[in-house]
Amino acid sequence: MSYASDRAEIADLMARYLLAMDFHDADAYAECFAEDGELDWAMGVASGREAIRAEARTFASKIGEIFKDHQGNPAKLRHVVNQKVIRVEGDLAWNTGFWWEMTNGGPDGSIALPSFGIYEDELVRVDGRWLFKRRKICNEFLPGRESGSVNPVIAMDAAAEKAA
Repeated sequence: MSYASDRAEIADLMARYLLAMDFHDADAYAECFAEDGELDWAMGVASGREAIRAEARTFASKIGEIFKDHQGNPAKLRHVVNQKVIRVEGDLAWNTGFWWEMTNGGPDGSIALPSFGIYEDELVRVDGRWLFKRRKICNEFLPGRESGSVNPVIAMDAAAEKAA
């Protein structure tokens, strides 16, 4: 495999993950993770694909409690990933990327940009397919979930160097 094809497959995984999350497809969401994968997000840590699937089934109701549209209904969320830094070392990879989300929670249903953060990922190639081994979601607007003041790419590179 080439770096370009690995990077394209990892970017595709991220898109599948976000679309599954935003459209409340718990099965597709869970399939983005290795069997022993881990999701570290604002509501806790889920370990193993089945625990992640169960957690994903609660996303709509948990998110609906936080983000509302102008009528007080659960808002629609759409996530975007920018500035992906991807490092591949054989069948292991790391990603650090900036994410933000928009909702229909602005005045009269207009777009609102209520949250943003950093993804810190460890990925593994399983049977020729890239999957999340661990995904940590830093939320810059939640106390205790911030990414910190140090460039997160430094930690990502250190982890990759250690594994290489």
